[in-house]
Amino acid sequence: MTRSIGYSRPLAIFTGVILVVWLIVAAFPFIWTVWGSFKVQADFFSRVSFWNAITGPATVRQTGEALTLDGYRGAWIEREFYHSVWNTTIVTICVTSISLLFGTLGGYALSRSSRNYTFWILIAALVFRAMPHITLVSGFLLPFFQLNIWGYLPTAIIVLVAINQPFTIWMLHSFFKSIPKDLDESAMVDGCTRFQAFRLAIMPVMWPGVITTGLFSFLLAYNDFSVTALLLSQENQTMVPKINSFLGTIQTEGTIMYAVAATVSATVPLFILVMFFQRQIVSGLTAGAVKG
Repeated sequence: MTRSIGYSRPLAIFTGVILVVWLIVAAFPFIWTVWGSFKVQADFFSRVSFWNAITGPATVRQTGEALTLDGYRGAWIEREFYHSVWNTTIVTICVTSISLLFGTLGGYALSRSSRNYTFWILIAALVFRAMPHITLVSGFLLPFFQLNIWGYLPTAIIVLVAINQPFTIWMLHSFFKSIPKDLDESAMVDGCTRFQAFRLAIMPVMWPGVITTGLFSFLLAYNDFSVTALLLSQENQTMVPKINSFLGTIQTEGTIMYAVAATVSATVPLFILVMFFQRQIVSGLTAGAVKG
């Protein structure tokens, strides 16, 4: 009688314990920040007792309730955090769309090219992507001031696309390489042009890779600080520089809780986005790792 090969019970228990511990360690900072965003500063940053952040005695004294929305009111209404949310939405959508448009075309062209310089283009793109963002932004400041285009959203979008484009081309190139050239050739034999073969035959099977690359592009623009902090004026700030402004050198009581509430507000959409596209992300990463 053949016994099925599987995990032994001790190993399964050990693996389960490790996963539970990892989940707690990974999730605790976010859960703790979410909980703290409903407290006042005296409780969440109490030096008297750790339990003050849980029970909230100062929150009860100041607001009459164990939980409060003062941090969210201060961030969203008093400091107009919604303006930064709108600016971030514009920047991330534009950067992701433009990067994917040129990245799919460039990645496909390089994946199907037999020229010797293709390799060196990809190496140059990788080197450019590896450079610190701050060194690239500093070179743009003087011409932007001279052209009087500093402080506007399109300026930051252009720079973020320039920084992100080598990464999207490199990543999409690897996805396109995993798709057999026979698929292009079959479509062209059936009467398609090169672009029609790309649009009708290649792109439908490339969507997991496009979604995965698009998510990374989205995260770069969404979480960026150095580019947006240096190139955008105060009224055009995106969320990350705006949150940083709550933590300035001069603080008043409660402003640090504005930053905590704004951080939660900025993190929740990312969590929802990743959960919504998790299947496509896993499929895309798997497809990019395997050549057909």
